[in-house]
Amino acid sequence: MATINKQKIVDSVPQKGFFGNPKGLFTLFFTEFWERFSYYGMKAILVYYMYYEVSKGGLGLDEHTALALVSIYGSLVYMSGIIGGWLADRIFGTSKAVFYGGILIMLGHIVLAVPGSLSMFFVSMVLIVLGTGLLKPNVSSIVGEIYAENDDRRDSGFSIFYMGINMGAFLSPFLVGTVGMNYSFHLGFGLAAIGMLIGLIVFVATKKKNLGLAGTLPANPLSQNEKKTVFTKLGIATLIVAAIIGITATKGILTIKTFINLVGILGILIPTLYFIFMYRSPKTTSVERSRLIAYIPLFIAAVMFWAIQEQGATILANYADKRTQLNFAGIEINPAWFQSLNPLFIITLAPVFAWLWIKLGKRQPTVPQKFSLGLLFAGLSFLVILLPVYFGGSDSLVNPLWLVLSYFLVVLGELCLSPVGLSATTKLAPAAFSAQTMSLWFLASAAAQALNAQIVRFYTPQTEMAYFGVIGVASMILGLALMALSPKIQGYMKGIR
Repeated sequence: MATINKQKIVDSVPQKGFFGNPKGLFTLFFTEFWERFSYYGMKAILVYYMYYEVSKGGLGLDEHTALALVSIYGSLVYMSGIIGGWLADRIFGTSKAVFYGGILIMLGHIVLAVPGSLSMFFVSMVLIVLGTGLLKPNVSSIVGEIYAENDDRRDSGFSIFYMGINMGAFLSPFLVGTVGMNYSFHLGFGLAAIGMLIGLIVFVATKKKNLGLAGTLPANPLSQNEKKTVFTKLGIATLIVAAIIGITATKGILTIKTFINLVGILGILIPTLYFIFMYRSPKTTSVERSRLIAYIPLFIAAVMFWAIQEQGATILANYADKRTQLNFAGIEINPAWFQSLNPLFIITLAPVFAWLWIKLGKRQPTVPQKFSLGLLFAGLSFLVILLPVYFGGSDSLVNPLWLVLSYFLVVLGELCLSPVGLSATTKLAPAAFSAQTMSLWFLASAAAQALNAQIVRFYTPQTEMAYFGVIGVASMILGLALMALSPKIQGYMKGIR
């Protein structure tokens, strides 16, 4: 039934209108543009807000604690996609999930914009985590819905959508970063809230005309009896969790350190259980089970890749602030501006990669081979950081062009892996778990950042050689192993290329 409804949705949407793609891509492009503007604007200054002294407008936390908390923040943001995907699949559809998520994100940024304490930070964390969990996986799922399963424009459409994500991420560190670092962190967070408000306006104003029925129907809706049971269990579980948090926090058991460790465990445990649940579900066919097996090594590769890429907002952000020449060629560089490098390169190169995959057609690398290339570039991006440390030592400031090169290399990997991974997820997903499988894709980033929260404490200027070297080499070894296994993985994908 879900497959039939999905086909009706695809057929009801105009097939051309936005760079040769369905008109609905316009709505989704600009909704995600503004959501990413708000999120990456906030993230560009968040780590500095946390470890800068109170006299400078920050919270005055220890640097390693701040780096770990930013990683945990990112992990929980993507982990919450499970909740958003389930709600979309079983209760109100992806379109409403996107709308409700945008409202929560906006409220979270408003809380950050109000001068407060560490407690206010945690309140904002809850709101943004839940909001992004509702919005991010579901807006990507709607992109998949507006294409027929055999539409060759799908990968190209996801690349264009991915470019929209990164246009928002490119502008926000300049605007939010400049205001936040030069005037007030809270004013910067206020700009992020305004960005999400604009995104909500775009979505509401254009969705009916451009998206039609896409995203309005749950893929696997709960029956009335199931709703009563589920809501009762959710209510009881919420009360139990709240009681546990209250008791353990009061007695000093739930500290920041134990919270970081707990999220680290959940980052690995949740996707593992998710794979098992979907594989064993009677709603998953034998062909879909085979595709899930093929998805496992892709997921592991994605975890390794995002573990490197996401350190651009933690370790490399700290590196930009503490270890880089910020007065370069007569220009005083704001360390938050380095966060614009990744999206800048993606904006520039995404159309090239989209054109390349279309030009190559059937001759293009398979999905596992593209993932392998992504890991090789990611590993290389960390290895190049070793060169200025090797030649100049750990005490001298580094030419900012080394950071530029590192961000450039990881972007080459990202364009081989990320938009392709989004597209592959929509193709390999079991029909009954379409939105939830997209949530599983984002759990790769959650697992990566949960892992990062554990390893950032090993980073110091004195351990740079070992830190960047071990992680970079590990990524390259995994990339070569994945390349060797690509034909086997492709066989399990059962016709999906």
